[in-house]
Amino acid sequence: MAVSKKQLKTAIYISILVGTILTLINQGEAFIGGAEINWLKVILTYIVPFCVSLYSSSVALKSNK
Repeated sequence: MAVSKKQLKTAIYISILVGTILTLINQGEAFIGGAEINWLKVILTYIVPFCVSLYSSSVALKSNK
């Protein structure tokens, strides 16, 4: 299944927006200085919304055809 540039741009935008919000919620103490940043969790926090967005847009386009 091919992915369009529009789907990719949307998935990146959603990943940045949702990933940043979730990172601030989940790693807030680390950014304030009270704890250590868990970089694996930060990376996964951005990857998951990207994958979900890309998958859901692909399924939606497929079901419309």
